[in-house]
Amino acid sequence: MNPLFDHRMNMSRRHLLGTAGYGIGAAALAQLCQASGTESLITDPVAHYAPKAKRVIHLTMSGAPSQIETFDHKPQLEQFNGTVLPDSVRMGQRVTGMTAQQKQIVHGSLHKFQRYGKSGVMLSEHLPHTGSIIDDLCLIKSVSTDQINHAPAMTFMLTGHQIAGRPSMGSWLTYGLGSPNSDLPGFVVLASKVSNAGGQPLYDYYWGPGFLPGKNQGVMLRSEKDAVLYLQNPPGVSTEVRRTMLDRLAAFNERQAAQFGDPEIRTRIAQYELAYRMQQSVPELTYLSGESEATYKLYGEDARRPGTFAANCLLARRLAERGVRYIQLFHPGWDHHDGIDSKLKQYCKDTDQASAALVKDLKQRGMLDDTLVIWGGEFGRSPVIQGKIGEASAGRDHHPRCFSMWMAGGGVKPGVYGETDDFSFNVVQDKVHVHDLQATILHLLGLDHEKLTFRHQGRAFRLTDVHGHVVKKILV
Repeated sequence: MNPLFDHRMNMSRRHLLGTAGYGIGAAALAQLCQASGTESLITDPVAHYAPKAKRVIHLTMSGAPSQIETFDHKPQLEQFNGTVLPDSVRMGQRVTGMTAQQKQIVHGSLHKFQRYGKSGVMLSEHLPHTGSIIDDLCLIKSVSTDQINHAPAMTFMLTGHQIAGRPSMGSWLTYGLGSPNSDLPGFVVLASKVSNAGGQPLYDYYWGPGFLPGKNQGVMLRSEKDAVLYLQNPPGVSTEVRRTMLDRLAAFNERQAAQFGDPEIRTRIAQYELAYRMQQSVPELTYLSGESEATYKLYGEDARRPGTFAANCLLARRLAERGVRYIQLFHPGWDHHDGIDSKLKQYCKDTDQASAALVKDLKQRGMLDDTLVIWGGEFGRSPVIQGKIGEASAGRDHHPRCFSMWMAGGGVKPGVYGETDDFSFNVVQDKVHVHDLQATILHLLGLDHEKLTFRHQGRAFRLTDVHGHVVKKILV
């Protein structure tokens, strides 16, 4: 086989105007756009039907919050305090090596719950701000995954497979829908600076494009002075010199692309041009001091400090305003194997106000209807206490069978969906597997998860692999 020969043999007129592009009309439109100095208007090339949402903000709680202390109220669990988890409930569920050698002793929530909103949904007393928007949320208590350890579970949540190497959800969305803003990446990642995050790293393949074109890679914005490294011109290099250099480099790359047909060469050209435009767009984007005092009051004082979850939520709203397709915020450190009582209170305090503020802010700006906000981790926590009951060092182990997430806006119906058993151990009604969640997210953005595919190594891959069903009951 000679890939170069095959490429040249395929470069027929029919190929160029048919399978290789969008046809004669699109080619003419691209020429008109070039002549007028504007970018291409083709931003939704493979949308399968009218979307409810135009963009996603995914608040990713890395480390797995305990649903028992936050969203899944189980007062009846307290009557089993100090008893061994029944085999009829556990049904052979694997536990990690951290609790495999201890008795599986049950304990109810370490935090109190109270009712919020007109709907009277029970939430942790440490989530008062989330409680203030509960009537806008779709609270799913029955999410389930196949993975019990952090990296495989987060990889599974974000890419549809537990082994690294597949495209992330943000990459799939930008591949399928493109981005309306030519001056910013279609997929942007932010991460909170957390001092006690523990030993769970954020791997860059969580926002990687896998086998999709490199332009679908997520771009992380740092909280330091330079949000993107090496974006600014070096000393002595003017904007005019940079422009000349890029033009000449693009000409060389175009010759290579014409000769070898490697799509990554054109990706390289596009990324150089995007970086050039980002030299102007990123500083303006990250200039948060121009926000009003009312906005800072809404998000909290932490929003004034770069790198906090609150500041990143505010930045996420600004990215959404500018048309970024997929915005992912990572807040690491929810892995509470010990000290869950005090640590969970602190993490709720760090994220509660800003999460709610983001939903309120989008709503008051008329953006919530077409922005899908997602909040949740990679799995849940077990009703079994890790360590000794009553000691400050007690925590909870990983639990894949059921956990809670919430969604807002973007075509989802407010209310509570799904139910777990009295132990918050098994789903007993309306199970939502991770693949179902992924299929539903794609559906809300106008994409059929069975049709959004990419051919690689001889087969058509998709985010949901060969699984997944849209959860139609939570749709408006």
